[in-house]
Amino acid sequence: MMTAHDPLLAGGTAADQRPHAIVIGAGFGGLAAAVRLGARGYRVTVLEKLDQPGGRASQFRQDGFTFDAGPTIITAPFIFEELWELCGRKLSDDVSLVSLDPFYTVRFDDGREFRASANDAAMEAEIAKFSPDDVAGYRSYLLESERCFKAGFLGMIDKSYASIGSMVRALPDLVMRRADRSVYKLVSKYIRNEQLRQALSFHPLFIGGNPMRSSGVLSLISYLEREYGVHYAKGGTHSLVQGIVKLIAGQGGKIRTGAEVGQITVHNGRATGVRLENGETIPAAVVVSNADAGWTYSKLLGNHPRKRWTDRKIARAKYSMSLFVWYFGINRRYEDVPHHTVMMGPRFAGLLHDIFDAKHLAEDFSLYLYRPSASDASMAPEGCDSFYVLAPVPNLDGETDWESMAEPYRRRIEAHLSATVLPGFEDHVVTSKVMTPADFRDRLLSLKGAAFGIEPVITQLAWFRPHNASEEVENLFLVGAGTHPGAGLPGVVSSAKILDKVVPHASTVN
Repeated sequence: MMTAHDPLLAGGTAADQRPHAIVIGAGFGGLAAAVRLGARGYRVTVLEKLDQPGGRASQFRQDGFTFDAGPTIITAPFIFEELWELCGRKLSDDVSLVSLDPFYTVRFDDGREFRASANDAAMEAEIAKFSPDDVAGYRSYLLESERCFKAGFLGMIDKSYASIGSMVRALPDLVMRRADRSVYKLVSKYIRNEQLRQALSFHPLFIGGNPMRSSGVLSLISYLEREYGVHYAKGGTHSLVQGIVKLIAGQGGKIRTGAEVGQITVHNGRATGVRLENGETIPAAVVVSNADAGWTYSKLLGNHPRKRWTDRKIARAKYSMSLFVWYFGINRRYEDVPHHTVMMGPRFAGLLHDIFDAKHLAEDFSLYLYRPSASDASMAPEGCDSFYVLAPVPNLDGETDWESMAEPYRRRIEAHLSATVLPGFEDHVVTSKVMTPADFRDRLLSLKGAAFGIEPVITQLAWFRPHNASEEVENLFLVGAGTHPGAGLPGVVSSAKILDKVVPHASTVN
């Protein structure tokens, strides 16, 4: 874990005369933006509210255990490799990625398991285990997933949608792919078995979407996993953060932790820098916000008149669900529990309705169980296991009082894990910590405690999202989950790549 006193966080010198760029927030989007701005000739300062870089991808150590606070699934490693190439280095110089096989296990409430992998024969065997009649449909689904990947990933992920015309030009591909149809409906076109439908359509939850209404284009994730694999970074996902911090330092950039931005300063319609909560003002030629997009407009630009992203529009937008996360370490090992397990509850559509629409904390749940010590002994003391278990829950538009509900909800999850994949583990828990939607609101400054920002529904994609080049203020740019292309590691890192198209090169800045 890096601290404010770490030498890697102290790049840049007073004699550096390059145009100054400020990045607000040291999440993956902000860190990737800093590298790209540095490669384009800027002197970069990243300002981070927390005591370490990473944002949602921070890491903490407790009682000898190491916990990734947030993202754990790494796909599309080529997106990260591009950052290292910009600095004349290789990703493997600083980060060791391990390919996982299988990617994850989907465990249903009746105990049946589906193991996802890149091996076509193995995947067809898994399909046949549930429904032999669906093997042919699965092959057709994969072909459609590839078409969605080409249209929605290769065709859109690093494009700037700054004008309605750019959106119109994308429409033919979206119409061809029936982007108005949900992922679940697309999968259901090819697959008849209900458990297989769930196993092939749950992926939007990883980026804050409801599979029952997220655009079917997001089925591209199936192809993305098959083509590029699912990976784990040794030392946890935060080792990727540390690697990018090292790149920024090598460019002469600077990261300041414990530096919360209170306001983006504006003069004559142009962003001129920021004012910290402590009153310090820092000028800049360019400002990039990796903060929650709604927070950026309603709080950091709260005193500036806005034409599009008004407080009313921000409040009326659809936001992703939130998360309840329980981090725990135990003084024994469960060798038969894989690295990633998705545990489906007894309901699928009904639970999603409760989470996204009714905003009701249901009695049942679906879970994601992460056991990094399955692949990396450094994440736990010898003979021990490190875990976190995550439950999608309503965002703070719901009425759940998390101060009183956190512990009862944790105990319900504990009882379920003990009755299923971790029998008797509760007697071996030696360290524990929980994160609730209130933490997303208060610690990560996410509006409504939404874990992934604005929900990825068809009316909130591409041009309909907050633009990468702000519509409200010149010289202000947005990256991260709340802007295009959206949440997830490939999305937020690619949002920084769009800066190459919309931020002027430093050599043209006076």
